[in-house]
Amino acid sequence: MDDRYLRTGIFLAPFHALGENPTLALDRDMELIEHLDRLNYHEAWVGEHHSGGFEIIACPEMFLAAAAVRTKHIRLGTGVVSLPYHNPFTLASRMNQLDHMTRGRCMFGVGPGALVHDATKLGIDPADQRRRMNEGLDAVVELLNGRVVTQKSDWFDLTGAQLQLKPYSQPGMEMAVACARSPVGAIASGRHGIGMLSIGGTSDDALKAHAANWGIYQENAAANAKIADRSKWRIVTFAHIAPTREQARREVEFGLADYCKYFTDVATFPIIPPGISDPLEYLTSQGLACIGTPDDCVKHFERLWQGSDGGFGAVLLLAHNWADFEATKRSYELMARYVHPHFQRNSNALRRHSYDVATASHDSWGAASAKAVNVEIEKYKAAKGGV
Repeated sequence: MDDRYLRTGIFLAPFHALGENPTLALDRDMELIEHLDRLNYHEAWVGEHHSGGFEIIACPEMFLAAAAVRTKHIRLGTGVVSLPYHNPFTLASRMNQLDHMTRGRCMFGVGPGALVHDATKLGIDPADQRRRMNEGLDAVVELLNGRVVTQKSDWFDLTGAQLQLKPYSQPGMEMAVACARSPVGAIASGRHGIGMLSIGGTSDDALKAHAANWGIYQENAAANAKIADRSKWRIVTFAHIAPTREQARREVEFGLADYCKYFTDVATFPIIPPGISDPLEYLTSQGLACIGTPDDCVKHFERLWQGSDGGFGAVLLLAHNWADFEATKRSYELMARYVHPHFQRNSNALRRHSYDVATASHDSWGAASAKAVNVEIEKYKAAKGGV
């Protein structure tokens, strides 16, 4: 029996086309998290962005606080807060409050900031973002551990800073660092023994890079007396499924072109390289996305597992809005019903075994049961005088 247990969730930037009503778009993001909560997804990570027009959640903590009221089980993470944009003391205080308000359901994901337009609007040199992330992370981890922090940088100055509340989560709030192709995130997360969010795609080359970064994580964890726990490693991928491949491909025609254009025009790294005439074919042929059936998605997740060279803790679907909202919700439901059981200790294995045992013995046990019923009928007739 397969003993794997792969948690499932989403990584919600979000992405919304420019022609949409932004208020209604935010409502749909919230409705999606409620939908996933009902479907037993484990995690939802929500991003922070301030420019570009597509990724329109500026304060994930605020969004997650509202989501916590409207959900019951799903864990809620910042995916991710850009550490260089915030004073570590006030940020740690806000997240600590969210930990209490969600009764321990929140997770704290951090990164250097993905949109260069955000950094430049704040007067931050992009060359400084990763250094600032490491400085901010050092301070935040100490603060969330209840320690007094005196630390000075060229962008913050903490003097005897200490949080006034202990965390709700014990021994502390779960944290993770975004990690793309560079080793910066792997080094930072391994050094502190916290989670790693691999977000650089899932092509063959990307999976090799993710596995190499996990090796870097392990090295830095060992050097700092931390435990390298694969359950803290999450890999982000694309998927949209439907009952048939043809239907799935038709459905993503709704928003794929707008999405690709945004990544070409605005985002730091294009998902589709210049000159690609068929983005759908490129995404599927390169292993970047599954656009197909539940069986195709099982194979896609299996490929990620094998490419990780030892397994990981959670697969997160990058919420892309390639399909309209109803088709998007159906896709997530199909995954929950027919894909997730394969990777959660093969949760239907005992049902299948029980069914097979019953099938194998149906003729013999069925005949015995029928004979027993007939015996009782004849006994009853005899007792009634043969009537």
